[in-house]
Amino acid sequence: MRILLNIKLFTVLAFFSMLSACDSAKEEATVTVKPKSISVVDFSGRTVSLDTPAKRIVALAPHVVENIYSAGAGDSLVGVVAYSDYPEQALELPIVGGYAKTNLEKILELEPDLVVAWESGNSDNSVARIQELGFTVYIDQPDSLNDVAKSIRDIGVLAGTQETANSVADSYLAKVEKVRKLELHKQPVNTFYQVWNSPLRTINGKHIISDAIELCGGVNIYADQTTVAPIINIESILERNPEVILASGMSDARPDWLDDWKKWPSLSAVERDNLFFVDPDHIQRHTIRIILGLEKICQQLELARQKRRTTETIE
Repeated sequence: MRILLNIKLFTVLAFFSMLSACDSAKEEATVTVKPKSISVVDFSGRTVSLDTPAKRIVALAPHVVENIYSAGAGDSLVGVVAYSDYPEQALELPIVGGYAKTNLEKILELEPDLVVAWESGNSDNSVARIQELGFTVYIDQPDSLNDVAKSIRDIGVLAGTQETANSVADSYLAKVEKVRKLELHKQPVNTFYQVWNSPLRTINGKHIISDAIELCGGVNIYADQTTVAPIINIESILERNPEVILASGMSDARPDWLDDWKKWPSLSAVERDNLFFVDPDHIQRHTIRIILGLEKICQQLELARQKRRTTETIE
């Protein structure tokens, strides 16, 4: 009988990260698995548990790297992915691959006690394989401004740096709320956010960038799309006629292709010279630096309102 119980215990532990087990197996896990001392519920709805705070963490997205440092757990980072360039000390860490493809051998070599993955950025196969190898995985997916605070708080719990993480999260949320109060009751501005020019791509209403636009009083003209980052066409843009076009590109320099819209002078955004740029690191990364992008967008939309009033006065 003891042998059978040991076999069952091994089976439960080996497949604990896979949530496709039947109800009876879950009940058995509740009975036989030793309660963990640290746990959080990640963005996928899974409970992530550790016996002790994580001391060796691998991060599978640049924004995750930044949030780990913000949570006060940077000293526990042992592996990152390509383009993890903030803060600077992250550049010195071993690279375990990119967004879609990870180097499983390198992860095995690093022996992390926690892997933080990005649900929409990392491939399902890579994440599943990491879990199958027995590593504890936290799934991150901050789709709103408030979600950034949750990410930081959860990392703080798992890394044993709650005091720092909670302080940073509280400060961040206070800044978001301050902007929110300043932007209340502002006139709406129809806004198109351009992710890239070829193919022409935008974001829907479930993306954190859309949340930022809406907080500033903007109306994401593609909020109704079912795909998070849909590909669209010029005809659709001309039909929806945004008052503002926002773009970020791939660097801190304004993309040349933003001026391509001047080929369509009938667009309200072109007619009023509302072709605006936001540093991608300040709006496309789900970190506390998004406050900088948020403030920039609010300034730009307010400028658009001023131009609108001027135009209406002249008319």
